[in-house]
Amino acid sequence: MAVSAMLLAGCAGQSPISSGPGAQALLAQAEQQQGKQASSTRLRAADILARSGDNAQAINIAADIDPTTLDPQQRIQWALLLSRVALEQQDGWNTILATSVLDDDIQISDDDQRTLRKRRGRALGMVGEPLASSQTLIALQVDTDDLSINDTVWEQLTRLSPDQLNQLASASATASGWVKLARLQRRYGSDIEQMFDAINSWSDANPQHPAARQMPQGILDLRELSGQEVRKIAVFLPESGPLKRVAQAIREGIEARHRSAIDDAEATPQLSFFDTTSADLKTLYARATMEGAQVVLGPLDKDLVSQLETQDNLPLPTLALNYGTHDSNRARNLFQYGLSAEDEARQVAQRARLDGHRGAAALIPDNAWGQRVYEAFRERFEQDGGDIVSIERYNPKGAVSSAVKDLLSVSSQDQARMKAAKTKGSKYGRAHSGKIDMIFLLALPSYARQVPPMLDFYYASNLPIYATSHVYEGTPQPRQDGDLNDVDFVDIPWEVPEASSGGTASLPDVDTYRALSDASPSMLKLNAMGVDAYRLAQRVPLMLAGAGGELFGATGSLYPRHDGRIQRTLQWAEFREGVPRPPLKGTDSRTANAYTP
Repeated sequence: MAVSAMLLAGCAGQSPISSGPGAQALLAQAEQQQGKQASSTRLRAADILARSGDNAQAINIAADIDPTTLDPQQRIQWALLLSRVALEQQDGWNTILATSVLDDDIQISDDDQRTLRKRRGRALGMVGEPLASSQTLIALQVDTDDLSINDTVWEQLTRLSPDQLNQLASASATASGWVKLARLQRRYGSDIEQMFDAINSWSDANPQHPAARQMPQGILDLRELSGQEVRKIAVFLPESGPLKRVAQAIREGIEARHRSAIDDAEATPQLSFFDTTSADLKTLYARATMEGAQVVLGPLDKDLVSQLETQDNLPLPTLALNYGTHDSNRARNLFQYGLSAEDEARQVAQRARLDGHRGAAALIPDNAWGQRVYEAFRERFEQDGGDIVSIERYNPKGAVSSAVKDLLSVSSQDQARMKAAKTKGSKYGRAHSGKIDMIFLLALPSYARQVPPMLDFYYASNLPIYATSHVYEGTPQPRQDGDLNDVDFVDIPWEVPEASSGGTASLPDVDTYRALSDASPSMLKLNAMGVDAYRLAQRVPLMLAGAGGELFGATGSLYPRHDGRIQRTLQWAEFREGVPRPPLKGTDSRTANAYTP
């Protein structure tokens, strides 16, 4: 009989199924035992706790059990128990830990394998691995014809980049069908009627595909938006004042994307521009409403966005081009989009943890901006189970050598030993706490280029460096950036076409990119923001309905959060020979060479 059936038999009630010792008594008993006997006793305690509804303690106990000390049947029971309670607690990492039993050389029933594979697929999505999640779930579907996972598969597909879709398509005919469906939704997403015409044609051509037999609810929900396509957008931007140049660059991007849409015979909204320095917001909204606008794009000024955040509802659905300063956004129809360095820091933290790093040293500028970005990194890194081991707030005009020395806590004795080792031509072990296994670098190029040589000087060159986009000026400079080799960083796709596996041709909105690519790197970023703002504005009805999905744009992968803020996920790049390149596969293997406690 499947182990899962045995477990399910006791899940209906909240009380243990036996009259034996309670969980706490069993845990005390396990303290007096060793090896297999102790693990078996702890597993019984975790099971009782889970049945009584104490999932948090059940997870803590089960996750600390070494499954290799259990016999095969108990190991399966452990995997099913831990994966179930962890998934209920939205704990992706422990779910993945539990499903590692699938890779062991033990016999598992078909039912239990299906259960564990499904849970692994869902957990991979939770920890930010949509490609691995999609691959796992679609492979399960190929083997079992399970249509119940269609909604989960679709949710993960909407998070894949174009390159990842290409990679997934080659896995199987079923995967290829899913990818074609995702591409149709992205191509026609702003024109619901045209999108469903294309999807219906796809279904007619692929009647046996799982999605054709049971269309994901996320697609079906879009039917209700038919006829709500955006036909007119009011753009609120300043035409004078300190933000004039920024606004001009964003406007250039908006208009360039609009021209490309016309050239490609896409459905294009009418654009009307309003000067935010000529009237207050109330007046501008009234004028936009009178002219028939359905969506407002802007304002750009942070103070104006902050004003909008305090209202319960805006006269028109709005996509602001900055983030407000309040802790929360009250306006139900306000979305906020910008080029946030905090988003980059969170992405760096997530990637570092996925690569296996647990102890971070942070090198950040000693100013308010540096502290804000650092806090975003710290919160995400600690949330994912990492620790901040060292932090150095440097003076951007100060000596890099002093900052790196303090970051690594290099003592005067260490310096003397290193000097002696260099004189003798011998090696010195390391000059820092063994708990550091990666560095988070927030710095401009002129400062960042000096950090790797200083790490090498202090015998810490094996520490991998993860950085934000600020380390790169936006133009390949092999000679100047040679010292940044092996540094991993994030940037918008348009700034690092060399890092895309398909090169320039695979960039989002490539025709618009080519029309704007002569701009300086700083202006190109703002042009790209305008391009994505135009596309997001067309998707506002979808976002209001909670069906916005992910947009793969010029400034990264854009996803509307529940609070209306647009979260960006950027392109990863790695300096090789002084030029941004696609990160090498298996970058997490560097963890083995990093320092451990």
